[in-house]
Amino acid sequence: MANSCLQLSGFLITCIGWLGIVIATATNDWVIMCKYGLNTCKKMDELEAKGPWADCVISTGLYHCIALTQILDLPAYIQTARALMITGSILGLPALGLILMSMPCISLGNEPQASKNNRIILGGVLVLIVALCGLVSTVWFPIGAHQQHGLMSFGFSLYTGWVGSIFSLLGGCILTCCSSESSSAPRSYQENNRFYYSKQGGGNPPAAASTNHAKSAHV
Repeated sequence: MANSCLQLSGFLITCIGWLGIVIATATNDWVIMCKYGLNTCKKMDELEAKGPWADCVISTGLYHCIALTQILDLPAYIQTARALMITGSILGLPALGLILMSMPCISLGNEPQASKNNRIILGGVLVLIVALCGLVSTVWFPIGAHQQHGLMSFGFSLYTGWVGSIFSLLGGCILTCCSSESSSAPRSYQENNRFYYSKQGGGNPPAAASTNHAKSAHV
């Protein structure tokens, strides 16, 4: 029962984390930049938001974005953030599918429990890869933006990516650890039973032999 609750909790946490990474990938409010001080830029309405896909200008009643279409001319941190976030968003789908098919309430024919455990471990490993992609992207992007343009503050998308990466990391650890423990428990139980029966089986023949010897001595 406890193992089922852990798997369900890990699945829900993973779903929240993956959704956070998808939202961060699809939006551009990663960092807020300004050539002057933050208060001066707010008065002049010259705040700029930068993301992996576009540079946006934020002012009163205006939100205008210019898409970054020159892929070969982009800095390395933008190209890396794009590749890793897309990879994390795509890997999240098969990971959630594997975890969902491994839930205790779902049965695929006469499938043994060991197959479910192996499948949920694979899903947990994929979730950990998703979390790693999100963490590397959301940490490297603001560092690169600060070195190139001068970073003023973090945006909504970056916070969403951090939350999604942390939740994915937590969910992947829960799924991998609880499945590893559940797969090792039946094996040790079977080994104990096998030892018990072999011990009993080894003890029966001497008892029978001693009985026959007693009968022959009596005759």
